[in-house]
Amino acid sequence: MYKKNHIVEFEKYAKNYDLFAKVQKRVAQELIKEIDFKPLRILDIGCGTGEIYKNIPWKVEKFIGVDCSKNMCQLHPLSTNTEVICDDFESEDFKKRVLHLAPFDLVISSSALQWAKELEQTLKFYSKLSDRVAFAIFTSGTFKTIYKISERKSFLPSFDLIQTLAKIYKNSNLYKRSYKIEFEDTLSMLRHIKYSGTSGGSELLSYGNTKHLIESYPYKYLEFEVAFLLN
Repeated sequence: MYKKNHIVEFEKYAKNYDLFAKVQKRVAQELIKEIDFKPLRILDIGCGTGEIYKNIPWKVEKFIGVDCSKNMCQLHPLSTNTEVICDDFESEDFKKRVLHLAPFDLVISSSALQWAKELEQTLKFYSKLSDRVAFAIFTSGTFKTIYKISERKSFLPSFDLIQTLAKIYKNSNLYKRSYKIEFEDTLSMLRHIKYSGTSGGSELLSYGNTKHLIESYPYKYLEFEVAFLLN
């Protein structure tokens, strides 16, 4: 798994995403529960099919979501106070556009910031748009046994790196949570990785390595690790 072209991955499997993204759904729900106020103007980075929007229990005045996948954006719920922008949240064009829409009461992102090419610069930029943030970022602890068996390095940011970058936000609260999804067999696990968009837009393993993984993987579950950053 490498952070190569996740946009193509999400475009291809957008229609199946909600069926397979079990952990991402749970993470979004838990992230919303951590918000201790009712922000009226919200920016959702990497909004996908709208899991954050679907779980907000209070009324908002303005909700803006951005996502790089056109097919995912088309599945996001819309209303009179909702705007979904199809763009890369790191692009200069989008940054210029969103600066004119700031400030926001909350900048939120669930299961998206791990795709950032320049995570430090991205966090610094979005810190300018609001005093309050709520981020859930998948870490390199995700699929750790698969990486160990296949002798590959994760493309996801480590929790230690996120801990260092969290200093960008004063008085921030950072912690991590682990998740597991059980499967009947290893082939079902690999199918889940493919359709949930967590492979980073490239093949997980070669044929030989896949065969070795099927024979050697010791668990009937996949491991996930998510860093929660709130300010």
